[in-house]
Amino acid sequence: MTHAVYATMPDRTRGRGIFEEESSFRSPFQRDRDRIIHASAFRRLKHKTQVFVEHEGDNYRTRLTHSIEVAQVARTIAGALGLNQELTEAVALAHDLGHTPFGHTGEDALHALMEPYGGFDHNAQAIRIVTQLEKHYAEFDGLNLTWETLEAIAKHNGPVLGELPWALAACNTQFDLELETHASTEAQVAALADDIAYNNHDLHDGLRAGLFTDDDICALPIVSDAFAVVDKTYPELEPTRRRHEALRRVFGALVSDVIDTSQANLKSSGVASVEEVRALGRPIVAFSAPLWQDLKEIRAFLFTRMYRAPSVMVVRSHVATVVEDLFGYYLENTMEMPARWHPEIQACPDTLARVRLVSDYIAGMTDRFALQLHERLFPERAAASPL
Repeated sequence: MTHAVYATMPDRTRGRGIFEEESSFRSPFQRDRDRIIHASAFRRLKHKTQVFVEHEGDNYRTRLTHSIEVAQVARTIAGALGLNQELTEAVALAHDLGHTPFGHTGEDALHALMEPYGGFDHNAQAIRIVTQLEKHYAEFDGLNLTWETLEAIAKHNGPVLGELPWALAACNTQFDLELETHASTEAQVAALADDIAYNNHDLHDGLRAGLFTDDDICALPIVSDAFAVVDKTYPELEPTRRRHEALRRVFGALVSDVIDTSQANLKSSGVASVEEVRALGRPIVAFSAPLWQDLKEIRAFLFTRMYRAPSVMVVRSHVATVVEDLFGYYLENTMEMPARWHPEIQACPDTLARVRLVSDYIAGMTDRFALQLHERLFPERAAASPL
């Protein structure tokens, strides 16, 4: 495939932290993608919450299925824009590696507990995972990803300014990810693909959970037009198929808007290299202004009717307690962590390092494992669980 001039070229990579001979049959970014897929942290996403706790239903999205959907959207957009699809896919697959069990609720709880020790941030934790916590290779910790993939994971949501999360600061000291600039076009595509995927599939999952109805979302922009087209084209369509047909049109409208808007932005900006994209001072991959306003309305609806729905809030309260209980327990009983952690625990130079290892352990747990562990360690609390 011929890449556009503003794409990230694999033959111009800034390389890896530890030198390796390049593959004769995979590009550097293909290799990064494959290492991410084979990472333990990636497999654990199978049992980590997107919105609903993992065991609440087999058809709801998890962090793993979400990441696969983001990668599919990202490759589509990257291909249309002439970008490097392998780099884009690698970032999309890695973007949620640092999430705790129980989604943003778990992250909020762990951040509050870690605030005296530098806090917790899932994006920074993803960087910590791919540079340190994966321990499978003979010659290095982490995955030894290329500079471009690390940069894209670190700042796919834009420049990282001000006081850095401690895990990101440590990585940046080693690799200088130029955090004050925007990332590559590929990274920006991965970020927008994330927005597209979760807004679309959260509508699906909220409907499946009965948190709102087809009629409720028919009042939303973009969605109302999609249902109107389906009803005109397929009168009397069975409800489940009607819903699917409408929401896939919403999905398509979001993807098309990003492609059209970004193509226009790239042309009008005159950027002729990935370095010029970084130096532009503004994102170049974007929704159009009208669609962005419509999307904000959809997001506000989901926040009220789904993320803060009473039934979801009951579960949020319980799983926050699970994280708090486990954190406190392992601070007091650190050597009860699995044996593979013991050498690092014993090598900790101070309390701060030990607490951060406890945070790493809890952040890496799946929903299922955390709930089972909590039930064993705190049976009376678990007996009162709403789950």
